[in-house]
Amino acid sequence: MIDRYSTPEMTALWGQTETYRRWWQVELAAVEAWEHLGELPAGTHDQLDAAEKAQPLDDAFAERVLAIEAETKHDIVAFTRALTERLGAPARHVHRGLTSTDVVDTAQNLALRDAAQIILDDLNALTTTVGRMAYRHRHTPTIGRTHGVHAEPTTFGLKLLSFYAALRRDAERLEAARRNLAVAMLSGSVGTYAHAPPELEARVAERLGLDVDPVTNQTIARDRHAEFLSALAVLGTSLERIATEVRHLQRTEVREAREGFGKGQTGSSSMPHKKNPIATENLTGVARLLRGYLTPALEDVTLWHERDISHSSVERVILPDATTLASYALRRMTGVMSNLVVDEDRMVSNLHALHGLIFSQRVLHALIDHGMMREDAYAIVQRNALEAWDRDADFRGLLEADPDMPLGRSELDDAFRVDAYLTHVDAIFDRFPELAGGA
Repeated sequence: MIDRYSTPEMTALWGQTETYRRWWQVELAAVEAWEHLGELPAGTHDQLDAAEKAQPLDDAFAERVLAIEAETKHDIVAFTRALTERLGAPARHVHRGLTSTDVVDTAQNLALRDAAQIILDDLNALTTTVGRMAYRHRHTPTIGRTHGVHAEPTTFGLKLLSFYAALRRDAERLEAARRNLAVAMLSGSVGTYAHAPPELEARVAERLGLDVDPVTNQTIARDRHAEFLSALAVLGTSLERIATEVRHLQRTEVREAREGFGKGQTGSSSMPHKKNPIATENLTGVARLLRGYLTPALEDVTLWHERDISHSSVERVILPDATTLASYALRRMTGVMSNLVVDEDRMVSNLHALHGLIFSQRVLHALIDHGMMREDAYAIVQRNALEAWDRDADFRGLLEADPDMPLGRSELDDAFRVDAYLTHVDAIFDRFPELAGGA
């Protein structure tokens, strides 16, 4: 991922040196397991561990591995040769009974497990921010829009609560995907355990904090990875949904909410008055990328027979990029929502911009309750509503002047009440007890 959209934690996690350190974690755990099974001399693990601590696998080691790989065209062979150079004779016990994918897939799942946790932590921060804002604005009236057109009153808090609920579901999907990725595989060539027993795999998995994949065929099946990328794609779409709402609310004709605008910030190189929703526009584009990573992840599921490496080149790009971009996007959206400027007065002004048309359904129901047939009531309300729309006239005034209108002043007063639409807002928020008190 380019630096512009990177985060420090993800950059460190996916660095080449850190990748080799994870490979070493798997290899060293396998040595310990062989020793435990009585297949290697006592003290072999400790000797190797001490040797590596004396000469850590640093950036210079990583450069050496890459130099050897340029000749061998095989990354694990280059890695084990570089280990022998670095650690000497004890390194002969490394990679016993394993095949390359045992190491690479297991180590990659360690990285994905940790990357998923970073994303979940970032998601939790955003969810908390949105939840607090939703609770704070649970009684802030605003106009609800369908098809982009004024519909009926709602609250700004309910808008945000819908986003909050979606983000919670995103977390559930990511948690499930993280669990399904946190598996180890040390089953050897074509997955038969011919050169290393299942007991070794179980011990390595336990030491690494992973579960054992119950059946493999030299690769961990990529439906696990596709599930994870799918969760990230859906998460990206949730972020785009929030971003799109903010962008619409910031439009000049709406101006109900807007991104914060910092001291010294500029909106345009040519128009000094501009305040543009640049962060949410950026996040809309980021969401497209997060969805884009899913298609190659799905295509990676199908491999030839027991194994090929058609997935490998894809994963070297999409896994670091997708996880890094998701972390970046969550942090940027948290910044947007933390600094969102909410204009409650403008919301009230927009609520009444159509001179009462938004109360048409309550007038319709009042007429029906008065004894009128629905079709007749609808005709009265609609013809006055359309006239009010076309003439930008007062809807209630037209209704009161209509000779067919049987409702009196008090009945119309009741029909034109904003608070009547918000009667059950608290009941909806009660479904999310964790938000009580704005916590």
